[in-house]
Amino acid sequence: MVEELVVAAVAAGSVCALYVASAARVVKQYERGVVLRLGRLRDEIRPPGFTMIVPGVDRLRKVNMQIVTMPVPAQEGITRDNVTVRVDAVVYFKVVDPAEAVIQVEDYRFAVSQMAQTSLRSIIGKSDLDDLLSNREKLNQGLELMLDSPAIGWGVHIDRVEIKDVSLPETMKRSMSRQAEAERERRARVINADAELLASKKLAEAAATMSEQPSALQLRLLQTIVAVAAEKNSTLVLPFPVELLRFLERSAQQGPPAPAAPPAPQPAPPPPEPVPPAPESVPLDPSPTPDAALPPGFPQSVRADDETPGTGGPPEPGAGGIPPGPV
Repeated sequence: MVEELVVAAVAAGSVCALYVASAARVVKQYERGVVLRLGRLRDEIRPPGFTMIVPGVDRLRKVNMQIVTMPVPAQEGITRDNVTVRVDAVVYFKVVDPAEAVIQVEDYRFAVSQMAQTSLRSIIGKSDLDDLLSNREKLNQGLELMLDSPAIGWGVHIDRVEIKDVSLPETMKRSMSRQAEAERERRARVINADAELLASKKLAEAAATMSEQPSALQLRLLQTIVAVAAEKNSTLVLPFPVELLRFLERSAQQGPPAPAAPPAPQPAPPPPEPVPPAPESVPLDPSPTPDAALPPGFPQSVRADDETPGTGGPPEPGAGGIPPGPV
């Protein structure tokens, strides 16, 4: 009899142990338990720790309440400015309502992943390339809103969404590199020009100060010589007197003496006026006749070459004692 009681007690203990073993559940700290009894959801959410269910009647679903990091596969799309890019992102989300996450969606992880891919494609088509490269914070906020709206009904909260990488074609990369290089070159030239302008102003002020004190230029020359001599090299420095340079400069400004101007040419005398030819005179006798050969009674003082002064012809009859009549 005693043996039968012992066997019965051992059997009852074994059955209790098996029941407890099959009914006992342990919920971790970062998990919550959702119990489905005969297919119906129990309102009580099992907290972390040790809990019991009815074996064969209840079914316990453990839901992770930690923040889940889900990478979104790279999506290829065309931006609003017609540039083909590949963009991948990462989604951070967590379950805030375990019952909704179990009842409302079959697999909330898969649902969030698919929704993130479609939302990322939509964001790519609505954005420009410059926004994807430099204005990611705004795109992240827009993508988070697109994901969070349907996820609330699934008991899931989207913590944040980050665009991780943007892949560009090689031709676009080369074009952007040339653009950046040209922009850097432009900035370098502007900075260099500003430096030259400031240096020229300072040098002009220094030159004005040194012109007031000529000894300052000599001191500056000595400082230059000291700076050159401090280095151990074979450079030979010969100071050149500044006064000699000024003398040469003044001499070059004055220039060589101008040569004497040649005398002005005298104006040419006007050509003589043509003299009209004198009328032909009829000689009294082609051959001059000496005074001794004249006929008697002809005055000896008058010859054939005597003419009236101021005329080119023979003397008038009756003038100079010449008797009228033919000769």
